[in-house]
Amino acid sequence: MIRYVAFLRGINVSGQRPVSMDDLCTYFQLPGINNVSTYLQSGNVLFETDEMDEDVLRDSMEKQLEQRLGYEVKVILRMAHELKNIIKNNPYENLRSDDNRKLYVTLLSGFPANDVRGSLGVYSNDAEDARIVKREVYILSSNYGQTCFPNSLIEKKL
Repeated sequence: MIRYVAFLRGINVSGQRPVSMDDLCTYFQLPGINNVSTYLQSGNVLFETDEMDEDVLRDSMEKQLEQRLGYEVKVILRMAHELKNIIKNNPYENLRSDDNRKLYVTLLSGFPANDVRGSLGVYSNDAEDARIVKREVYILSSNYGQTCFPNSLIEKKL
């Protein structure tokens, strides 16, 4: 069995589109999905399956969620070992301790095309930087609420 985490986009954010975690676990009771659990009210779902094709998993989960909730919910999947690799692949691991910026990681649903991989570089400046590594965007920012790398930009470019 492969251990996955499903990150759900746009539910339980600032009181918008609330979904109880018990209901969410029920919605993930799909054929071949086992040991479903959630993490707090985050909308993150842990589960196990033998299915290795993320596209098949994502498609069935997104269809089930839309049918049950009445609106589209994007699902981003990562295998448990990939979460450990996100930490290992941090391109800013040598950040100075007196640097006041924090690291944020945006998960992408797939690998960005080579011709767009450098598209975020034009937005970097002395205060903020972003780098793409595999299916993650690592962002250094001292104020993520006012970053020049919001999710809307990342979704548009990548």
